Amino acid sequence: MKVVILSGMSGSGKTTFLKALEDAGYFCVDNFPLILLPKVLEAYELTGGKIEKCAFVVDVREREFFEGGVEILRQMKERYKGEVVFLESPDEILVRRFKETRRAHPLFHTTNIGEAIAQERQLVSWIKDSADKVINTSEFTTHGLRNFVVAHYGTPEKRMKVNLVSFGYAYGIPLEADLVFDVRFLSNPHFVAELRPRTGVDEEVAAYVTSSEIYQKFFPMLLDFVSYLIPLFEKEGKSYLTVCIGCTGGRHRSVAVVAELNHQLQIMEYPVSVVHRDIDKEER
Repeated sequence: MKVVILSGMSGSGKTTFLKALEDAGYFCVDNFPLILLPKVLEAYELTGGKIEKCAFVVDVREREFFEGGVEILRQMKERYKGEVVFLESPDEILVRRFKETRRAHPLFHTTNIGEAIAQERQLVSWIKDSADKVINTSEFTTHGLRNFVVAHYGTPEKRMKVNLVSFGYAYGIPLEADLVFDVRFLSNPHFVAELRPRTGVDEEVAAYVTSSEIYQKFFPMLLDFVSYLIPLFEKEGKSYLTVCIGCTGGRHRSVAVVAELNHQLQIMEYPVSVVHRDIDKEER
């Protein structure tokens, strides 16, 4: 079982680090009393391997339970080959972060913020001395820290999932949309008597929409634009992207465009899901 003890200064990014560990498949516990660690790890072993990776945040909030902590961490390292990670940042960075977030420092009730940080450094110094890694998080953005954690503690991430949604403007733009494209300029099967009752999943309707000269010029640009943006969103740590294609009623043109976009993105080996939100609604 892989065990990580995460500690560090308040405001140094432990919450971001812990959430990233959770995304990497760790069972995570925040604000953990260190004295309970041996018993909890023994209990985890009784799950029969169901908990393979776990992480605990131990910091100044639970300072009442620091007694005996050095020996507890030593035993944890020996028995589980555990790792202690300590996060820190310069004082001026920590002060700025507390001002920006307006969060209260755990020791702020007894002194001013500068003295509280100094007092905390003293209280957690023994954990830093026991740490296998000391990371200065002032060198990372939030996304950068998350990517660092996933790269070092997780399995390689799969390609970002792309959700494709066709919709009708008559029923409103989907709230979950990241990107929205309006295709109401394409030839409309609604005005062709034999095609009107059908939908964009019908081959004849799709052929009608995709055979026009306008579509032939538009779709390659749409595909290039979306395929250009996807790696940029992946780089920022986004796990999924919702692309919404809209026409008037959401039954013909948007459905046909989503179907072809789905086909092309799957060729690029992106995991894609498709929802035709308004395909079964009454015509408008």
